[in-house]
Formats: sequence, C-alpha cells, structure tokens
Amino acid sequence: SFSAPNGSFLIMVEESNVSAGEDITPKQDGGVLKKITNEGTGTAKPASGCKVTVHYTGTLLDGTEFDSSRTRDSPFKFQLGKGKVIQGWDIGVATMKLGERAVFTIREDYGYGEAGSPPKIPPKATLVFDVELISWDPENLSGKKDRGILRYPITAGNGFESPKEMAEVKVLLKGTVEGRVFDEREVTFNLGEGKVHDIPPGIDKALENFVLNETSDLELTPEYGYGAEGNAKFNVPPNATLKYTVTLKSFEKIKDRWMLSNEEKVEESKRLKEKGTNYFKAGQYDLALKLYNKVTEYLNGSAGFENELEEERKALELAGHLNAAMCHLKLNNHLDAKNACDSALGIDPDNQKALFRRGQAYLSLSEPELAKADFEKVAALDSTNKAASAQILICNQKLKEIRSKEKQMYANMFEKFAQKDREWRFGWLEGEKPQVEVVPDDPEIAEMRKKRREQKIKYLEQTARLLKEKREREEKERQEREKEEQEKLARGEPLEGKDQGGSGEVMGQDGGTNDLASETKTNSASNDTGEPKSPISEQPSSLPVVDQPQPSEVSHNT
Repeated sequence: SFSAPNGSFLIMVEESNVSAGEDITPKQDGGVLKKITNEGTGTAKPASGCKVTVHYTGTLLDGTEFDSSRTRDSPFKFQLGKGKVIQGWDIGVATMKLGERAVFTIREDYGYGEAGSPPKIPPKATLVFDVELISWDPENLSGKKDRGILRYPITAGNGFESPKEMAEVKVLLKGTVEGRVFDEREVTFNLGEGKVHDIPPGIDKALENFVLNETSDLELTPEYGYGAEGNAKFNVPPNATLKYTVTLKSFEKIKDRWMLSNEEKVEESKRLKEKGTNYFKAGQYDLALKLYNKVTEYLNGSAGFENELEEERKALELAGHLNAAMCHLKLNNHLDAKNACDSALGIDPDNQKALFRRGQAYLSLSEPELAKADFEKVAALDSTNKAASAQILICNQKLKEIRSKEKQMYANMFEKFAQKDREWRFGWLEGEKPQVEVVPDDPEIAEMRKKRREQKIKYLEQTARLLKEKREREEKERQEREKEEQEKLARGEPLEGKDQGGSGEVMGQDGGTNDLASETKTNSASNDTGEPKSPISEQPSSLPVVDQPQPSEVSHNT
C-alpha cells in the first residue's frame, strides 16, 4: 500500500533503488535513478530548449501501466528543460544520447508530488518510465529562426554564468568541413573579436551561451561560418557548413555597466575607443563599430559626472557616435550612419563632421535636398571647406536629374491621357463605338508624389531653421558691433572701417552681406583624439570657386 502507516512503502522504495540505477539528480538525493538498457550513438545529448521526440511506457512500482506512447503508436514531443513535463523527465532525458533507451525511477517530489494525478497515478507515487530517445531538434543559438548555430552538448560544464561580450576567453576548438579537420587549437581572444583569429562569428555568438568547462558540438551555416568567401588559410570552400567541437576552458568576468564607477566608465571607454581606432585603421570596420558602440553604451545618459570628468565623458561619447557613423558609411549602412550622426548632433548641433557625414548618408539614401542642407550648414560654419562646396555641387546635379526625370515622366503621362482623349472623341464622331478605358492610378507616380511632398516639407523646415539661425547670428553680430561703436564713441576714438559713412561690410554679388566670408566659427569636435581621418580633408581641392567682388566693385552706403 502507498499509505502504509508503518513506513513499509518507504522501505520498499529504498530497497528497490539499490538496483534501480545511477542517481542523476543535481543534488544527489536519489530522486531520479537511471538504468541504461540500450546504449545510444555518438556523444551529443539534447540541451535545454531542444524539442525532443521520445517513446515511453509509464508504470507504478507494482508494474501497473498507466500510460504508453508505444501503445498509441505515436511518439511524444516536448521542449526539454522548460517545465513542460515533470521535473524527473527534464533531468533524465537531458542525460540521454541519440537512440538510447533507459529506465528512470522517479520519486514523487520529482514526479506528480503528494497529490498524484488521479485516477491513474495515486498520491505520493514513485513512477517508473521506460524511455527511448528517438530524435531531437538541437538548440539554436543564433537568436533567429534560421537554425544557423545548432548546439549539441557533450559535457554540461559548471555553474550558470556565461562570458559577456568583450570578455577574454580561452577555448579549445576543433573545426571540420566535409569530414576534414581544418582547425584544431587552443586559443585566447576577446569575445566578439574572433575574426582577428580566423574564428567564425558563429563561435563568438555561441560562446555567450556556454558555461565554464562546457564541451559542445556546434553546426554553423555559411552565414555564421566563413560565408561566401570561404577561408583560404584553412582551405575552406565558399558557402560551407562547418562543424566544431568547442570547450570553454576559462573566461574573464566583466562588470556590468551599472556596477562601474564614473571614473571606470571613462577609462574603459578610452581603452575601447583606442582599440576600435586600431581596428578601423586595419580596415576591420565591423569590429571597430562594435567597440565604438560599446563606448556610447557605457557613456550614454550617464548621470553624476561633474566638471572635467563630464567634459571628458561628453567628448568621448561624441567621438564614439562620429566614429560609428564613419564605420557605417564604410559598411554601406547609410541609415545607421544617419542615426549615429543624429546622436552626435544631439551633443554638438554645429559639429561639422556629424553634419558632413549625415550629408553623405542622405546622398546615399537618395535624399539630395536634405544632404544639401547639411553641406550648406558645413559651408556656413567654415567658408574654406572645399569638400562641402563640392558636395553641394553634387547635390545640385542630383536634384537637376530628379527634376528632369519627373518632367519627362509627367510629359509622358499627359501625352498618354491626351492620346486616349483623342481616340475616344474622334472615334465617336466617325460613328464608331467608343472604347472607354479607365486608367488606374500609377502607384509609382503616387509614391513619387508623396515622397516629393515629404522632401519639400523637410526641406522647408530645415531651410526655415537655418534662416532663423542666420538671422539670429546677424542680429547678435549687429548688436555687438553697435555696442563696440558706442563704447569707442564714448571714449572719443575714431571708428574703423568707415568710408564716407558707409557700413564697411563687403557686399556679395547679390548685394547682401557675404556671411560665408565673415564666418570664423570652427568645428568644436574636429580634433577628437584617435578618430579616423575626416573625409572632409580627403576631398579634391580643385573645385570651381565663385569670383568675389574686386575692391573697385565694392559698394558703400552713403
């Protein structure tokens, strides 16, 4: 009886456990015992998260069968390690190899507990399951539904902590392709920078889910391996699926951002920025981008910085966004480049590098009007910037091409409508039955109209903003000039630059003040240490220049 008051049931269980198999519980408390009846194949075992397929028969200790997938001739599938089945199953099936068959004796606290599962399973029942592992879908570590990084655990490892990105790791790895070993070594590197050591990105990604001393087989699709290029050093062909056996030997424990002091955040950001710049110079733009993004992650929105430390934080964050934008441009991620520039301009609205690079991004995104506005602001901030002037000419040319294309498109459209109208009217007059055709709206034309409207709105907003800034700047300069003149008059000093009562301002060709010639403002972030060379300095210098008025052409107010 299961409820014998003299404890005979407990004695019976303990005696049966002697030959029931090996204790496989993490606590070693005898709650789940395993006895293998048929060895499986290989070394891989299903991991938590895998979808496993099994056949089973469940009985009570007296041999009474209460459930069987074999009787139903329908294998049972479930997700391992996620509490979808009783705890004893999650523990037991995780120890099985492909094709293995084993008997598990599961105590009530690892089964259905004190209540049981009436009517077939009584309270406090110890259960016996005969389980066969038919197959499993390995755990996918890619973070997508592409089965790009499949893990087949061999040795579970210790603890629960995994290495974080940028942590130094030591791994033992063995890579094979088409049955041939192409790489076998022990290597130490920073997680996320495996590319430098000819380690495919799938290994970097997978190790973020390993624990200390874990050994697993990994299967990588080409996207997470060496891609369409392959690897000449290891003689790996293009678009090859790779198999690795990887052991995590050790890893550095990195503090989370919230655990760092403000001084530590600044020092770590300096180190990452310098390392990123080295990768940039070597042409490793993707690795450089990771490090620059880490810099902004450490410093963005940080509170509690004061005085010099705050200035240092601000300069580092600005440089991080600027350098990230440059990396995105190199990698043809133009929208991301634009967003990085937006972040930089949120810190320094007049930053020439941010404006210039955003202009480049806009050009690549087929937004010449927005690009032109950014390049014009660069030119307004620095009238000697020939690169910005060259880009403005490019924008004007692209705008001209767009307008010409639109003009031709509308002309063709009107001609098409006119032709239909002629066919209808003349056919009617000649006694022919008119064939009326309803011409549907052209989606391409509608989309282009919508885009043009949006572009015009954006352009007008930016133009209004720039005009407002220009007027405010002129008003401020005028007030300062009048104040200075009044002070000189009060001191009895003669006013400089006056000719017969004139204003002394050099007039542009349109008769207005030549603001570009008088601008002296410089880029506040042009000297951020360690940033890749600005494209502004790399542009051609032989550009057409608008002739300025000669001294004899200068008009003076009288």
